[in-house]
Amino acid sequence: MKTNGKTATPRLAYMLAGSEEPDNAKLARLIAAYAPHDGTFEMRIPGVHASRASRTSAQCVHALLLPCLSIIAQGAKTVIVGQKVYEYDPSRMLVYSVALPVAAQVTQASHSEPYLALRLDLDPHKIAELVLRVYPQGLPPVQERSAVYIAPVDASIVNSATRLMECLAQPGDVELLAPLVVDEILIRLLRSPIGVRVAQMGFAESSVHRLAKAISWLRANFTQPMKVEELAELVHMSVSSFHEHFKSVTSMSPLHYQKVLRLQEARRLMLSAMMDAGAAGQRVGYLSASQFSREYSRFFGSAPTKDIASLRNDSRAWA
Repeated sequence: MKTNGKTATPRLAYMLAGSEEPDNAKLARLIAAYAPHDGTFEMRIPGVHASRASRTSAQCVHALLLPCLSIIAQGAKTVIVGQKVYEYDPSRMLVYSVALPVAAQVTQASHSEPYLALRLDLDPHKIAELVLRVYPQGLPPVQERSAVYIAPVDASIVNSATRLMECLAQPGDVELLAPLVVDEILIRLLRSPIGVRVAQMGFAESSVHRLAKAISWLRANFTQPMKVEELAELVHMSVSSFHEHFKSVTSMSPLHYQKVLRLQEARRLMLSAMMDAGAAGQRVGYLSASQFSREYSRFFGSAPTKDIASLRNDSRAWA
């Protein structure tokens, strides 16, 4: 592109195209300041978390992620949900619309250029409130059902996230200005190419919102026997429709979702509460120790005792 007979710089070309260039470097510096070492840190702004990793992941890290917007300022990450794989970096942002058990790997990071990311929790009630303002004439129809949305990064969202982090340095800004900037981020997200799909989180009759209710029950009762018929009735769906919608959104069946929750919690109990495999399996709802060991090995790649020993050795080596 040329302007006044001269070739425009990439930044000027971006601005002439009608948008502001995202300042990932500035956001990365702010995240690094508030995440001084590897790990995830809660900010003083409710629902905001900063993460750092100075090395790539040798193994997948398993976790339950609540609905959120995730922005990478530096580095790259791969997330596995069920059978689906999502890769993102500073050029792409990721949204989780329901609580999901995921396996994640940091794929680009080093001590000199660590992985740096910002996560903003999404409140369905706040989404519903803002949807009425962003779409006063009602939402367009949505065909796609998914719990994970990935889209090209929105420069305005990155720059708003930078201003949100800047609130942490000014007395009073966290209480007075941060909530306004959060609203701005959510409004810009709702106006983005994935906004109509994100908006489904806030509508009680949408399939995503109804499945979120079933997922909430599963999270609270994952140690108990599950009947798909009762879950379907809870969200006012037929059994076949519930099963089809659940798998379409989460990439896994209700039974598999419950199994992953159980195995993740058993792993946590063994790792942090020093519980043995038999006790951990029983605590999360397994009646058979052999079934627990078999399903644990299939999911995590090694038997419970061996897996926990490996995790402890790995953490000591990098302490």
